[in-house]
Amino acid sequence: MFTKLMEENELASHLRSFCNLANVACSTNALVKKTTNNTMLPPIAQWNFEKLKYDSPNEMPLSIASQGGLPYFRESMVKEGGFIPVPDLRDPMSYKSFLPRLLASKFPFSFARIEELKSLLGLKDESSMEEYIEDTLETCEKSPILGEQHTCATSAEDLIDFVVEKLGHHVCIWSTESAEGSYENVTIGDVKLVYGNLLEPPALCHSLPFPFQVYYCHVLQKVKLYAVDIHAQKKVNHAIMACHYDTSTWNPNHLAFKLLGFGPGLIEVCHWINENGMVWTKALG
Repeated sequence: MFTKLMEENELASHLRSFCNLANVACSTNALVKKTTNNTMLPPIAQWNFEKLKYDSPNEMPLSIASQGGLPYFRESMVKEGGFIPVPDLRDPMSYKSFLPRLLASKFPFSFARIEELKSLLGLKDESSMEEYIEDTLETCEKSPILGEQHTCATSAEDLIDFVVEKLGHHVCIWSTESAEGSYENVTIGDVKLVYGNLLEPPALCHSLPFPFQVYYCHVLQKVKLYAVDIHAQKKVNHAIMACHYDTSTWNPNHLAFKLLGFGPGLIEVCHWINENGMVWTKALG
């Protein structure tokens, strides 16, 4: 039904039923209401996209980038019994769903056709949503850094195809349990290396803000994964930490180096996997 409406350029007139049935975000109002149940937390952090921009300089002031937590840190900073300020782990649009590949492929997923896309989705004076869409399209169309393989999966079928192509059919999946601990100085509990094969890199998939579910998935060389218990105020969050051991191709002005005081290739750089993010690895054993 909806595929036919798109082909006839009539989707906008049936947008309410489409959004409800497909469980997608078609307005900033819905976005604001469903972002989080915790009204005490600040707005979604603006630095989350920096995790995907290894080859670009960062112009964001450090005071903003580190507000409420460290988006990047050293492996040695995460030890059982220690403390660390956790950044925003939330997915700004955590409730949206994938569309079937056939339907998702009908959307003009291209920055060059963004006006057509916004018209199709009925976006009018939706500045927050428009900004999210623009950032996501820019991220998906950027050139990979040396040694990086990436894709933007706009359907579950796309995501599975990418993972199978890069890792094969026998895989494990790792994800952070929740966004608990965001903007808190948490106590570190158990720290366990769950994947340390530097010769078989995992596929990291980051949930991107878009009306329907989109994942930026990429394979980078020399990445280790740790399962970390972070003791937040309300509960223990079982989080996944990814540590990059080859930063030699990252931009010297990357936010991580500004925060940690070193340059490309000189240190490992770690970060948390955000809510709804996932990491795929070849099956152990």
